[in-house]
Amino acid sequence: MFYRKLNRNSGNRRALFRSLLVSFFRYGRIETTITKAKEVAAKGADLITLAQKATLAARRQAIAELQDEEVVKKLFDDVAPKYKERKGGFTRIYRKGPRRGDAAEMAIIELI
Repeated sequence: MFYRKLNRNSGNRRALFRSLLVSFFRYGRIETTITKAKEVAAKGADLITLAQKATLAARRQAIAELQDEEVVKKLFDDVAPKYKERKGGFTRIYRKGPRRGDAAEMAIIELI
């Protein structure tokens, strides 16, 4: 599923990325570390491509992945039709600089 381990076990990693993806699709942009942003961009692109199919099976797969029906509804009704003609490149990542507390490289990821 995700190839970066981020020093977490599989359950915590899955929950982390589920939370990031839900926030990403709910608000359209989030601020996180660069490595997490790259993973969110990859999985977010997969979910947008899935939502472009607009079938019941695709919707159920998205609900199983995100576990938030409100966000899945927004993904299928608002986000996917916006990118109907687009084959990829749905996200943009801006590097923001180091975080003050631990100097982790921060980034802003947003939908184009």
